[in-house]
This record gives sequence, structure tokens and C-alpha cells, in this order.
Amino acid sequence: MDCPVNDFPILSKHKDAYQVILDGVKGGAKEKRLAAQFIPKFFKHFPELADSAINAQLDLCEDEDVSIRRQAIKELPQFATGDNLPRVADILTQLLQSDDSAEFNLVNNALLSIFKMDAKGTLGGLFSQILQGEDIVRERAIKFLSTKLKTLPEEVMTKEVEEFILTESKKVLEDVTGEEFVLFMKILSGLKSLQTVSGRQQLVELVAEQADLEQTFNPSDTDCVDRLLQCTRQAVPLFSKNVHSTKFVTYFCEHVLPNLSSLTTLVEGLDIQLEVLKLLAEMSSFCGDMEKLESNLKKLFDKLLEYMPLPPEEAENGENAGNEEPKLQFSYVECLLYSFHQLGRKLPDFLTAKLNAEKLKDFKIRLQYFARGLQVYIRQLRLALQGKTGEALKTEENKIKVVALKITNNINVLIKDLFHIPPSYKSTVTLSWKPVQKTDVSQKRASEDTTSSSPPKKASAGPKRDARQIYNPPSGKYSSNLGSFSYEQRGGFRGGRGRGWGGRGNRSRGRIY
Repeated sequence: MDCPVNDFPILSKHKDAYQVILDGVKGGAKEKRLAAQFIPKFFKHFPELADSAINAQLDLCEDEDVSIRRQAIKELPQFATGDNLPRVADILTQLLQSDDSAEFNLVNNALLSIFKMDAKGTLGGLFSQILQGEDIVRERAIKFLSTKLKTLPEEVMTKEVEEFILTESKKVLEDVTGEEFVLFMKILSGLKSLQTVSGRQQLVELVAEQADLEQTFNPSDTDCVDRLLQCTRQAVPLFSKNVHSTKFVTYFCEHVLPNLSSLTTLVEGLDIQLEVLKLLAEMSSFCGDMEKLESNLKKLFDKLLEYMPLPPEEAENGENAGNEEPKLQFSYVECLLYSFHQLGRKLPDFLTAKLNAEKLKDFKIRLQYFARGLQVYIRQLRLALQGKTGEALKTEENKIKVVALKITNNINVLIKDLFHIPPSYKSTVTLSWKPVQKTDVSQKRASEDTTSSSPPKKASAGPKRDARQIYNPPSGKYSSNLGSFSYEQRGGFRGGRGRGWGGRGNRSRGRIY
């Protein structure tokens, strides 16, 4: 074709010559390489051959020769004009299934380039494949959105574009796996328009819908339990003094706590009961007005009593009458006591006006027994950690002791509050698995904490004078699995995508451009 590229009148007369280029895709390697270069180069000048040109380029995208495929993919954005852009986006999304790393990177770059031309059009192609495409395409399209959207500039990610993402995401969330749900929450929570209080409230409502808090809770159904945990984990970072956790806290108190001992999970090594109590504790700080506050506080109180043992009976000579020392499960008690302390602020006369005198007396005996064990254990831990700094504190054993000390300090502060007459709910502590935050001196005394809660080995007994020879502290229990659960566990949500919830149906393989 001997004519200048920009000479439009001449080019428009060479339709037959362009058709020859299109037919080159059926030739040998040299003809295909030339076709991969020239089909997109002259594409805009032959609108009547647009469909044929795109289809020819797609044939090259599936060629056996990797160099031809890569060249054809690299040039695809040149076809993304006008009404063709959503189709090109759809095609590129399907090409994300490539296992060739160089091809895969070319597809990613091509998608990003057309994103900057027309974000909504590109999203239309991506969401079309997420909703209707093969599983591998769907999976990679979702991961593309979760990793690439945050890299796009504000002039591309306009409010209108973000609203489109939210609308389309809601359609997808009607049928997702647990992992997909986590990725979509990552996508949506990163949108600028959802950073506001109303935006976060909207996200909480989305999570609550996924959690299906209206359903009957079945503690023996692992999918039901895992779905609730995964949804709650996504909701927890969204809660604040303006975005309340009331609906979730109510559900946990009414349906989950009474069934705590019956909970089951397929996640190996996960202390499911402690996981639930940790989530409840984190949410309790942001609970708003609750309809059945007294009833739910009673359920929480009853569960706390299960982990606050009475002291063993003593024989006449003052020695243990033969009963085993009860085990103090510090990690569980920290969660339950913290939750009770937070909700108790909303009904401060619960212990004095809502319990009869015998129950209150029983509770104080349990608190006193637990507090005595705490004091001895705290002294032993402090003695074991005394003088250790820097690298010495980084050993696994000492990390465990540091966490154990912070858990026990937290419990100690909360128990002191409840021993006030009347009980007080003023102290502030940071849950042991939460990062340390800068606070004032009074809060530091309440024992700030670090990031895990692994089971400490029982501290060796300190000097006899510390134990005072009048109290043999019960053994403590901490979970070795705190923080070990993957937030992207596979699990079925709504309609049954993923393992254990039914498949999405068989889809044809091959090109469906």
C-alpha cells in the first residue's frame, strides 16, 4: 500500500488492500506478524471492516506462536474506539486467563491503557466477564480490580465511575465465594466516595446482608459459621462511634454465645470459640442503643461465669480437699470481661439492680478468686521478664510471656472496676491483640498491648515469698492460634459459589468473544 498513512482520502479507496492485510492472518508466520502490526495501524480508516478487523486480530491473539500472540495483544487498545471499547475490554478480560507471564502483563497493561480512555466502558467489559465468564477469568478479573483500581488517578476514578463500580459489585455479591467477598470488600472500601460515614454505613449494610443476620444460626454448619466470621471480620474495621455495630453484637449475643461450645469449623488449628469472642470484644466498643440490652447483657454475663470458676473447696486443715485446681482461661476471660464492661456502661446498675444478692455475691467470689490468681501470675511473669530488653524479648518464649502479661494486666484492670461499689465502667484498656497506640498515662496503666495472643508456657514458680505459700495459682490457658486465621478462607456465600455451596455450572471452553 504505497500511500502516506495520514492521507485519508487515498486510504479510504484501498478497502481491498486492507482486506488483503486481514486475510494475512491465515498465512505464514511473516504474514501474521505484518498483519498484527498493520491491522490496528489502519483500523480507524475502515469502519465498515471493523468487525472483520477485530476478529482477525483475535485470531492472532490465539496463535500458536507466542511472539505473534504478544504482538497482537499489545496492539488491542488501538481497537478501543467508540462502541468497540467495551468489546475490547471484554476480550482483554478473557485473555487474563493466559498462563504466560509476559502475555499476562501485556493484557494488564492494555486494560489499564483503555481504562484511561473510558473507565466505565472498561469496567463494563470486566464486570460482564465476572458475572458470566469462566471461573478462571472471573477470578483474575476480580483480582485485577482489587489490585489495579487503587493505582488509577482521581481524574479516571470519578464519582460516577465509583458509583458504577458499587452498582455492579452489588450484582456480583449476590453469588460469591468467601475469598471473592473479601476481595470485593477490599475494592469497595478503597473507593473515595465510600470513605465518608454514610459510605461506611453503606458497606456495613452490605456485609450484614451477606452475613444474613435474619437467618437461624446453626453452630454445627461449618459454612454458616465460617460465613458469619468472614463477614464480621470485614465489618469490624468499618465500625466507629458514628457507624454502630449494634446489629452484629445483638446477633452474637442472642444466637452465637448460647451456642459457643457447639461451634464447628473446617479450619485446622483455629480456636473457633476464641475467634468469636475476640470479634465480639472488638465490636462491643461501637455498639449503639440495643433493644434487648438487659437480656443480652444477661447472656454475656452467664457466659462469663462459665469461665470464672469458684475457688475449690478446702478441707478443715485449710488444704485443698482433693478437687483439681480449675484452669483459668485468661484469653477467653479477657474477651468476655471486656465485652461485658463495654455493654455494662449502657446499663450501669445491671450488677446491683438486675441481679439478686446471692448472684452478685457469687460473682464477686469468682472475681476475687480470679484476681488472686492473676496477681501471682503477673508477679511471676514480671520476674521472668525482668531486665530483658531488645533481642532477648524477641525470643518466642519471651514474646509469649509479654503477651501473657498484657492479657492478665487487662483483666486485672477490668476486675478492679467491677469491685467498686457501685461497679465502675470508667477504665480503658486496649485488647491484647490490638496494636499499641499512644495514650495518656492513665490509659497506659490499663495495659496497652501488642499483636498476638499465643499460649504462654506456664511460668515457673517465683520465690516462695511471692507465692506467699497460701495460694497455688491455677494453670492458665492462652490460645496458640490467635491471629493465625486467613481472612481469605474459601467458603460459600449466597447462591452457592465455591466449595461446599454448589458450583456455578459448567461453561463452554474456548473463545466466547
